[in-house]
Amino acid sequence: MADSQNSPSPLKNKNFLYTIFLLIVFGVIYISRLNSESRNLQEVYFNGVTMGVVGYNIKYLSPSGDSYQEEVDALLKEFNQALSTYIPNSEISIFNKGENVTFQTTHFYKVLNRSKEIFEITDGAFNPTVMPLVNSWGFGPDKEPSISEENKEKIDSLLTLVDFASLSFDEKGIQKSKANVQLDFSAIAKGYAVDLVADFLSEKGINDMMVEIGGEVVCKGKNKSNKTWVIGINNPEYMEIGGEALTAKIQLENRALATSGNYHNYYIKDGKKYAHTIDPKTGYPVEHSLLSASVFAKDCMSADAFATAFMVMGKDKAIAIINSQPDLEGFLIYDNNGKMETYQSPGLDKFVVK
Repeated sequence: MADSQNSPSPLKNKNFLYTIFLLIVFGVIYISRLNSESRNLQEVYFNGVTMGVVGYNIKYLSPSGDSYQEEVDALLKEFNQALSTYIPNSEISIFNKGENVTFQTTHFYKVLNRSKEIFEITDGAFNPTVMPLVNSWGFGPDKEPSISEENKEKIDSLLTLVDFASLSFDEKGIQKSKANVQLDFSAIAKGYAVDLVADFLSEKGINDMMVEIGGEVVCKGKNKSNKTWVIGINNPEYMEIGGEALTAKIQLENRALATSGNYHNYYIKDGKKYAHTIDPKTGYPVEHSLLSASVFAKDCMSADAFATAFMVMGKDKAIAIINSQPDLEGFLIYDNNGKMETYQSPGLDKFVVK
């Protein structure tokens, strides 16, 4: 008798199973409705120019369809006032003229602090105090080279100003112990600006976005088709010899991508090509087999800086850094005896669009 009293009745079993069935059905309906609502989100797109000549493209999904271009432009204007070497009274321009600077916003400090970290990780391959050499080789605001390969004595003199250790800073401001040391954040600032805009949109409740500034990009969530964003990596030889415009297509979700290469920003003098990437240890434009470096990271500021560092270091050292940093993935394009070849870190395998 005791056993029959403790045994669940068939009716109770049926009610329990029916309840589970209803929960599953309602769950499927709810998820389906969420997907439907996501597909019905309005796509917002706007573009513009920042940092004087750098174009930006921003696309996101919003239930209201509100455009935040005015707010984004104001944010980028504030960013430029801190970090643009093309604005004479920006914080960085004032510092480069020889004055200590008290930060008016957090932008300068955040970029400087991350620069120091990546400077240390890359053993100085990333060094924003390379500014005097960048200018002298004709890749700064002046645009005209004032040195050449024969000016070894002047290059050696300028190398004494490539000195990150001469800087002291905290969240309030920056000082330098050498009067003529200058900073150039062009190898990290675009990535930081991308993060700045992406974070702003996230604060506005935007979960699905693509933010691109000067080729550096952050993608979050899904696109209008409810699919992962796909970003192309340029073929560095396309402009010169043709072929496919893209070397690869990568699915990018909740990640940043930055690419550095010497196939756009260069000049030819006396029949020789001079690339814009300056080696902060030798003082000369880099010459090696690496044609472009694309870096995937959690934030675009880091991706941007590492991509530049890799162009300084070359393929083998770049691969070593990628393997040593768990948050980094890399796609490298290099020349192998006249043939273009690629390296992609193993973590990218599942994201490459075949």
